Amino acid sequence: MGLAGRKITSYPEEPSSALELMMKEYGNDLLRTAYFYLGDRHLAEDVAQEAFLRAYRGWPNFRGESSVKTWLMTITIRLCRDRLGLKSRLEEPYDPVLLKSSNYASAEEETMQRLNRTTILRHMMKLPAQYHEVLYLYYYLELSTKEISQLTHSPEGTVRTRLHRARELLGQYLQEEGWHR
Repeated sequence: MGLAGRKITSYPEEPSSALELMMKEYGNDLLRTAYFYLGDRHLAEDVAQEAFLRAYRGWPNFRGESSVKTWLMTITIRLCRDRLGLKSRLEEPYDPVLLKSSNYASAEEETMQRLNRTTILRHMMKLPAQYHEVLYLYYYLELSTKEISQLTHSPEGTVRTRLHRARELLGQYLQEEGWHR
Protein backbone atom coordinates (compact mmCIF):
# COMPACT_ATOMS: atom_id res chain seq x y z
CA MET A 1 0.00 0.00 0.00
CA GLY A 2 1.36 3.44 -0.96
CA LEU A 3 1.34 6.63 1.05
CA ALA A 4 -2.06 7.69 -0.23
CA GLY A 5 -4.73 7.44 2.43
CA ARG A 6 -2.47 6.74 5.43
CA LYS A 7 -0.86 9.04 7.94
CA ILE A 8 2.84 8.80 8.56
CA THR A 9 3.46 8.24 12.26
CA SER A 10 7.24 8.42 12.28
CA TYR A 11 9.78 10.04 10.02
CA PRO A 12 13.32 9.01 9.26
CA GLU A 13 16.14 10.96 10.88
CA GLU A 14 17.80 11.61 7.53
CA PRO A 15 16.51 15.02 6.29
CA SER A 16 16.07 14.17 2.59
CA SER A 17 14.02 11.04 3.35
CA ALA A 18 11.91 12.93 5.90
CA LEU A 19 11.42 15.78 3.43
CA GLU A 20 10.16 13.41 0.74
CA LEU A 21 7.56 11.98 3.11
CA MET A 22 6.52 15.44 4.34
CA MET A 23 6.08 16.68 0.77
CA LYS A 24 3.86 13.72 -0.12
CA GLU A 25 1.74 14.03 3.01
CA TYR A 26 1.51 17.82 3.44
CA GLY A 27 2.38 19.35 0.06
CA ASN A 28 -1.23 20.17 -0.82
CA ASP A 29 -1.92 21.55 2.66
CA LEU A 30 1.06 23.91 2.49
CA LEU A 31 0.15 25.09 -1.00
CA ARG A 32 -3.51 25.63 -0.05
CA THR A 33 -2.52 27.49 3.11
CA ALA A 34 -0.11 29.75 1.26
CA TYR A 35 -2.73 30.43 -1.42
CA PHE A 36 -5.34 31.18 1.22
CA TYR A 37 -3.10 33.78 2.83
CA LEU A 38 -1.60 35.28 -0.32
CA GLY A 39 -4.30 34.94 -2.97
CA ASP A 40 -1.69 34.37 -5.68
CA ARG A 41 -0.82 30.94 -7.04
CA HIS A 42 2.77 31.70 -7.97
CA LEU A 43 3.57 33.31 -4.63
CA ALA A 44 1.89 30.37 -2.88
CA GLU A 45 4.10 27.92 -4.78
CA ASP A 46 7.19 29.95 -3.85
CA VAL A 47 6.19 30.00 -0.18
CA ALA A 48 5.45 26.25 -0.12
CA GLN A 49 8.86 25.53 -1.64
CA GLU A 50 10.56 27.86 0.83
CA ALA A 51 8.69 26.20 3.72
CA PHE A 52 9.92 22.77 2.66
CA LEU A 53 13.45 24.12 2.22
CA ARG A 54 13.37 25.51 5.76
CA ALA A 55 11.93 22.23 7.05
CA TYR A 56 14.77 20.35 5.36
CA ARG A 57 17.36 22.64 6.90
CA GLY A 58 15.69 22.55 10.31
CA TRP A 59 14.87 18.84 10.41
CA PRO A 60 17.89 17.87 12.56
CA ASN A 61 16.68 20.40 15.18
CA PHE A 62 12.99 19.37 15.12
CA ARG A 63 12.26 18.24 18.68
CA GLY A 64 8.76 16.86 18.16
CA GLU A 65 7.12 19.25 20.62
CA SER A 66 4.34 19.66 18.05
CA SER A 67 3.18 17.47 15.19
CA VAL A 68 5.08 17.66 11.91
CA LYS A 69 1.96 19.16 10.33
CA THR A 70 1.77 21.93 12.94
CA TRP A 71 5.48 22.64 12.54
CA LEU A 72 5.18 22.90 8.74
CA MET A 73 2.08 25.10 8.99
CA THR A 74 3.90 27.40 11.42
CA ILE A 75 6.75 27.81 8.94
CA THR A 76 4.30 28.39 6.06
CA ILE A 77 2.16 30.93 7.91
CA ARG A 78 5.20 32.89 9.06
CA LEU A 79 6.45 33.03 5.47
CA CYS A 80 3.01 34.16 4.29
CA ARG A 81 2.83 36.88 6.91
CA ASP A 82 6.26 38.10 5.82
CA ARG A 83 5.11 38.19 2.19
CA LEU A 84 1.88 39.98 3.06
CA GLY A 85 3.95 42.91 4.14
CA LEU A 86 5.19 43.11 0.54
CA LYS A 87 2.04 42.37 -1.49
CA SER A 88 -1.64 43.29 -1.48
CA ARG A 89 -4.32 40.74 -2.26
CA LEU A 90 -5.17 40.92 -5.99
CA GLU A 91 -7.18 37.77 -6.64
CA GLU A 92 -10.53 36.63 -5.28
CA PRO A 93 -9.87 33.88 -2.69
CA TYR A 94 -10.86 30.33 -3.46
CA ASP A 95 -9.50 26.90 -2.69
CA PRO A 96 -8.30 25.25 -5.93
CA VAL A 97 -7.95 21.83 -4.30
CA LEU A 98 -11.60 21.86 -3.18
CA LEU A 99 -12.77 22.89 -6.63
CA LYS A 100 -11.75 19.64 -8.35
CA SER A 101 -14.60 18.02 -10.20
CA SER A 102 -16.48 15.13 -8.71
CA ASN A 103 -17.36 12.03 -10.71
CA TYR A 104 -20.72 11.83 -8.96
CA ALA A 105 -21.96 15.40 -9.15
CA SER A 106 -23.89 16.78 -12.10
CA ALA A 107 -22.56 19.90 -13.80
CA GLU A 108 -25.24 21.97 -12.04
CA GLU A 109 -24.44 20.51 -8.61
CA GLU A 110 -20.71 21.01 -9.18
CA THR A 111 -21.26 24.63 -10.22
CA MET A 112 -23.37 25.29 -7.13
CA GLN A 113 -20.76 23.67 -4.87
CA ARG A 114 -18.03 25.83 -6.41
CA LEU A 115 -20.15 28.95 -6.01
CA ASN A 116 -20.95 28.11 -2.38
CA ARG A 117 -17.32 27.42 -1.47
CA THR A 118 -16.13 30.57 -3.20
CA THR A 119 -18.85 32.61 -1.47
CA ILE A 120 -17.95 31.22 1.94
CA LEU A 121 -14.24 31.86 1.40
CA ARG A 122 -14.96 35.37 0.14
CA HIS A 123 -16.96 36.10 3.30
CA MET A 124 -14.25 34.51 5.44
CA MET A 125 -11.77 36.99 3.97
CA LYS A 126 -13.99 39.88 5.13
CA LEU A 127 -13.48 38.78 8.72
CA PRO A 128 -10.65 40.25 10.77
CA ALA A 129 -7.42 38.29 10.21
CA GLN A 130 -7.49 36.43 13.53
CA TYR A 131 -10.98 35.10 12.72
CA HIS A 132 -10.48 33.95 9.16
CA GLU A 133 -7.17 32.40 10.18
CA VAL A 134 -8.73 30.18 12.88
CA LEU A 135 -11.60 29.16 10.58
CA TYR A 136 -9.17 28.14 7.87
CA LEU A 137 -6.87 26.26 10.22
CA TYR A 138 -9.75 24.49 11.96
CA TYR A 139 -12.04 23.61 9.05
CA TYR A 140 -9.75 23.44 6.03
CA LEU A 141 -6.61 22.01 7.61
CA GLU A 142 -8.52 20.17 10.36
CA LEU A 143 -6.14 21.28 13.09
CA SER A 144 -7.30 20.99 16.69
CA THR A 145 -7.70 24.08 18.86
CA LYS A 146 -4.59 22.95 20.75
CA GLU A 147 -2.56 22.78 17.51
CA ILE A 148 -3.88 26.18 16.42
CA SER A 149 -2.92 27.53 19.82
CA GLN A 150 0.64 26.29 19.34
CA LEU A 151 0.81 27.55 15.79
CA THR A 152 -0.47 31.06 16.53
CA HIS A 153 1.16 31.36 19.98
CA SER A 154 -2.24 32.14 21.52
CA PRO A 155 -3.88 30.53 24.56
CA GLU A 156 -6.22 27.70 23.60
CA GLY A 157 -9.15 29.54 25.22
CA THR A 158 -8.46 32.51 22.96
CA VAL A 159 -8.49 30.21 19.92
CA ARG A 160 -11.85 28.75 20.96
CA THR A 161 -13.26 32.25 21.53
CA ARG A 162 -12.01 33.42 18.13
CA LEU A 163 -13.46 30.33 16.48
CA HIS A 164 -16.83 30.92 18.12
CA ARG A 165 -16.86 34.61 17.19
CA ALA A 166 -15.72 33.84 13.64
CA ARG A 167 -18.60 31.38 13.19
CA GLU A 168 -21.06 34.00 14.43
CA LEU A 169 -19.74 36.71 12.10
CA LEU A 170 -19.58 34.37 9.11
CA GLY A 171 -23.15 33.28 9.83
CA GLN A 172 -24.27 36.93 9.91
CA TYR A 173 -22.56 37.66 6.57
CA LEU A 174 -24.14 34.62 4.96
CA GLN A 175 -27.60 35.41 6.35
CA GLU A 176 -27.35 38.95 4.97
CA GLU A 177 -26.73 37.36 1.58
CA GLY A 178 -29.79 35.15 1.91
CA TRP A 179 -28.26 31.91 3.14
CA HIS A 180 -30.13 29.95 5.82
CA ARG A 181 -28.57 28.13 8.78
